[in-house]
Amino acid sequence: MSTLISESRVSQIASVNGIKIFHIKSQKFKTNSINIFFHDDLSKERATKNALLPAVLKRGCEGYPTNRDISLRLEELYGAVFDCGVTKKGESQVIQFYLEYVADKYAKADENLTQKTFDLLLNIITKPIVENNAFKDEYVEQESKNLKEMIEGRINDKVQYAVDKCLEEMCKDEPFGIYDYGSVEELQKINAQNLYEHYKYFLETLPVYVFIYGDLDDKQIKYIIDGLSGIKRGSVKTIGKTGIESKVDDVKNITERMNVTQGKLCLGFRTNVSPDSEDYYKLMLYNSILGGGLHSKLFQNVREKAGLAYYVFSRLEKFKGLMVVSSGIEINNRDKAIEIIKKQLEDIKDGNISNYEYEASIKSIETGVKSLKDSQLHVVDFYLSQYIIGIDDAPNDIIEKVKQVTKKDVVDIAEKIKLDTLYFLTSLE
Repeated sequence: MSTLISESRVSQIASVNGIKIFHIKSQKFKTNSINIFFHDDLSKERATKNALLPAVLKRGCEGYPTNRDISLRLEELYGAVFDCGVTKKGESQVIQFYLEYVADKYAKADENLTQKTFDLLLNIITKPIVENNAFKDEYVEQESKNLKEMIEGRINDKVQYAVDKCLEEMCKDEPFGIYDYGSVEELQKINAQNLYEHYKYFLETLPVYVFIYGDLDDKQIKYIIDGLSGIKRGSVKTIGKTGIESKVDDVKNITERMNVTQGKLCLGFRTNVSPDSEDYYKLMLYNSILGGGLHSKLFQNVREKAGLAYYVFSRLEKFKGLMVVSSGIEINNRDKAIEIIKKQLEDIKDGNISNYEYEASIKSIETGVKSLKDSQLHVVDFYLSQYIIGIDDAPNDIIEKVKQVTKKDVVDIAEKIKLDTLYFLTSLE
């Protein structure tokens, strides 16, 4: 993989027990981070367990049996930061454990912060609190309650909820239709014993990717590799490829009613563009021209000129080849908003793209990609995503490839994009 905006570079440094280890070497920050990702196929049966598992593991481990003990240990390690969680990348689920700590050169000479923080992270993942061959009932019950509240609380963020529901309705018969954090229905089937059985499958079977970010020497790297090689592993599963291309026969119309005063209108599209194809750079520019910022057709024409939307944007779901247009509108403006949104898509198909729209869209993408370097987490997520997709373009490569896309390329890619689902969140009346 090539250089990241001249700031850092990534290389695979080891592969042990189905664990691939990468180092992103950088001196940009005064902190380093160790990121451990478990990769699973997205399935109804396992999604909720995968979401609950890190929450239970972070409650306590050997040597630090409570959440408070872990917090105190993090304070001792110069205020190191630990977190974990799950996300969906196409039709796979990624479970992350993350620890950021002060780089050794900024600590006392004999501190060995890399070793101490890694030991803690490894303990949390591999040495959980177990009672009678099961997780601690109290931890599982409490974290199940928290997860239930989070799943049910999705509706509190109506903008994100509408986008998620549109995409999930589009793909309800595909693995992508499963929510990142699973479902309350599956959660009710989980107990301390079957979650522990799942944990053993999780630890022994899933592919694992470790990204070490920062300025570490060979001895520190070797310590991490040696620790990871000690994890008991079995036969590592192969993760399936996300399905991209899909023929649209009829546009689905979904209306959901809630106690809202502002309508949320989402249009879901199949782009039929795989993230590992050269066409993806054309799609990036298409999306930016359509609804990627203040310069875009949607913002200028739906919000500013027509005054129909409180907000409007388009967003790509890179891994699954989807695009969603999302807008907040007065409830009685639904049909008018759909008409004007569709007009913007037709204008792009017809080649009605101004020089300003074209140039501002390229600049917007460039700014967004360059901003990656401001966050270790974003850099790590970028390279993890690239690895999962199977390409090795660095951010600089993406910027250069987008700059090569012509207006004609954008018009050509527009032909592939098909409306699949119209979702409208409206009032109870």
